[in-house]
Amino acid sequence: MSEQTNDRSTSGSQVEWPLWEVFVRSKAGLDHKHCGSLHAADGQMAVKMAREVYTRRQEGCSVWVVRADQIVASDPGDKDMYFDPMEDKVYRHPTFYQLPPEVDHM
Repeated sequence: MSEQTNDRSTSGSQVEWPLWEVFVRSKAGLDHKHCGSLHAADGQMAVKMAREVYTRRQEGCSVWVVRADQIVASDPGDKDMYFDPMEDKVYRHPTFYQLPPEVDHM
């Protein structure tokens, strides 16, 4: 399903639908996980197709779709700037307190 194209022709050539990234939440309270991509004409169609392709066995409780061309990402060449060593930044490591049992999924 991820390689579908529109049947309507524009000047004799087919127009490809936009690419959508699909995220599924397996249970309430957990985060959405990326599970794949698909092509769809619009957001509503993308949600319906994602439900059919990625949650056939009712393994999800929420589906997000995001147009791939709307995602902004860091450049791998800027890795050091974004992900420099954190040993000198103890505040980034939550080792100085205990998590309550209610948040055991972290």
